[in-house]
Amino acid sequence: MHPTARLAVRSGLPSVRTARLSRFQPSTLPRVVVRFSSSGSHPQYEFIQVTEPRPGVGQITLNRPKSLNALSTPLITELNTALSSLQSSPTTRTILLTGSPRAFAAGADIKEMAPLTFSSAYLTSFIESWSNLTHTLKKPLIAAVSGHALGGGCELALMADILYCTKTANFGQPEIKLGTIPGAGGSQRLTRAVGKAKAMELILTGKSFSGEEAEKWGVAARSFGSWEELMEESLKTAETIAGYSKVAVQAAKEVVNKSQELGLRDGVEFERRVFHALFGSEDQKEGMGAFAEKRRAEWKDR
Repeated sequence: MHPTARLAVRSGLPSVRTARLSRFQPSTLPRVVVRFSSSGSHPQYEFIQVTEPRPGVGQITLNRPKSLNALSTPLITELNTALSSLQSSPTTRTILLTGSPRAFAAGADIKEMAPLTFSSAYLTSFIESWSNLTHTLKKPLIAAVSGHALGGGCELALMADILYCTKTANFGQPEIKLGTIPGAGGSQRLTRAVGKAKAMELILTGKSFSGEEAEKWGVAARSFGSWEELMEESLKTAETIAGYSKVAVQAAKEVVNKSQELGLRDGVEFERRVFHALFGSEDQKEGMGAFAEKRRAEWKDR
C-alpha cells in the first residue's frame, strides 16, 4: 500500500485506491486552463494546474489525485514556480490555491520522507522551500480547502492570507502518530490562530478538526456547505480584491502580516508610516477623488 494511503487509513481517511474525485461543473465556475508551450518561458506543470477563472485572478489547483494531493518536493517546486510567475504577471492581482473536492492535500509524501536521515534533511534544508511563498509573495493568496488538509496540507493552508473551507473539511496535524512533529510552520501558525492550549491538544494528540470548527476557532475566515459554494465564494472574494488598487492591497497585506511579528506599539507605528506613504500614490488621489465625485475609481496601480 502506498505510504500516503497507510496514513489515510490510520487517520480514518478513505483509501487512496477507492477515492473518487467529484467534478465541479464548468457551467457553475468558468475555468480557463493556461497552457504553456515548451518553447515559452513557463514550464509545463505535472502536479498542478494553473488557470484564470476570473479577470485578475490566477488559480493554482494541486493535481496529484492518486495520492490525495500529497505534497512532494517536485510538487512544491512547481507550486513555487507558479507562484513566482503569477507574482510577476502584470494581469494577475489575486491568487487562489485549491485542491479537489476530496482533498486539498492529505499531507506530505511519507514515501519521500521515510528514508531521510538527520544529516540529509539538515544539509538539504528539507521542506524549507515550502515557506518560500510566505516570504516572497506580495499578492493576496486565498486557500479554498475541501476534504482533507492534514499535516503538510494543513500547514500549506495556514500559509494563505485568507482561508475558506467547506464545513466538512478535515484539518489536522497528525505528525505525532508518525513519531515526528509539524515541520512547515504548523506549530507556529496553528498556535497563533487557536491559542496555546488548543494547539497543544491538537498537536500532541494528532486529533483532526472540521471546517466548521476551523471557522469557529479563527483558523478559517468562512466555511461553506458545499464544494460549489466554497469555490464560488472564494472566487467572488478573489475578484473583489482584484478590483481594488494593487498598491493599496499589497500595502494592506504587508501591515496585517507585520501584526504577527511586532508588538502593538511598533505595529501601529509601522501601519501609520505605510498609511502616510500611500498619500504619495496616484491611486490614493484617484480613490478619494472618485468618492467625492460619486463615481467609480479607475485604478492606475501607481
